[in-house]
Amino acid sequence: MNGQHVSVAAGRRRNAGVLGLLALATLLLAIANVGIGDAKLGIGPILASLVGQGDPNTASIIFDYRLPRIALALLAGAGLAVAGVIAQGVMRNPLAAPDTLGITGGAGLAAVVVTLLFPLSAPSALMAAAFGGGIAAAFVVYLLAYRRGVAPVRLALVGVAVSAFCSSGIHLLVSRATPNVNTALIWLSGSLWGRSWDQVLQVLPWMLLLIALAWLLAVHLDVIRLGDPVALGLGVKVELLRASLLAMAVALTGSAVAVVGTIGFVGLIVPHAARQLVGGRHRILIPTAALLGGLLVLVADALGRGLVPPLEIPAGLVVSAVGGPYFLYLLWRQSKR
Repeated sequence: MNGQHVSVAAGRRRNAGVLGLLALATLLLAIANVGIGDAKLGIGPILASLVGQGDPNTASIIFDYRLPRIALALLAGAGLAVAGVIAQGVMRNPLAAPDTLGITGGAGLAAVVVTLLFPLSAPSALMAAAFGGGIAAAFVVYLLAYRRGVAPVRLALVGVAVSAFCSSGIHLLVSRATPNVNTALIWLSGSLWGRSWDQVLQVLPWMLLLIALAWLLAVHLDVIRLGDPVALGLGVKVELLRASLLAMAVALTGSAVAVVGTIGFVGLIVPHAARQLVGGRHRILIPTAALLGGLLVLVADALGRGLVPPLEIPAGLVVSAVGGPYFLYLLWRQSKR
């Protein structure tokens, strides 16, 4: 008994250490990201500006352009990663993610429609459209997959089909658009260019609220992972809980897509990496995935800005370059089981 207690305590200390290291890495990378861009900044000017003693032009670059970009990278990455954790937990499927469930596609399609038809619309309108599109796509997936309950495998298959339909709609709209096609393409590639504090403030409360709520429901995700019969035996209303958790994943994805565009694979690969670090208990998995997701998008944005300056490679393309092969690896590993 004492040995088991020591083992649990050691595991908790290890997990706390992992979270601490991830938080430190995120902080250091965020500071480094402030200096990356067309105008490279050294640590001296950065620190001087942060304490209010720097050059006004340097301070403007940092506070008006780079810090909002960094904040949105962290928020969007965290939201997409936690949405992926929820999706995989609810469906008990390692291939489940906002991308494969049609959520990202629905949010992207709605946002492209608003971008092309109403190019001068407020950012809040784009966020509302992406949120509504994600909800609509998820509702269609859930409706088509429902047959005396929702089997996780059937839900995933229907989600892939709906995602493909949304992707076709996006490409059709973009191919026929002329005046605003560049705006749509930049947004679809997952670029963080030109983001402002207004967008940060729009998405920040939703991300914090939804991630905190997901953490509070972590025990329920652990129960669902045991299977529907076990969950039902414990008195859990499985269908209601599954629908509620999926609605949270939709809200997280829609909020992220609205402000940074479609950055794929974050919700797929980050949950797997987080499980390798801290195991499968959702109470520790959710904050770990949130930190890893933010870190991944931040690294992708830094690489996109620093690889071929002054050109910028959108963060979404950088993540896809890593996520695509990893998705194929997951498919191969699943086929071997």
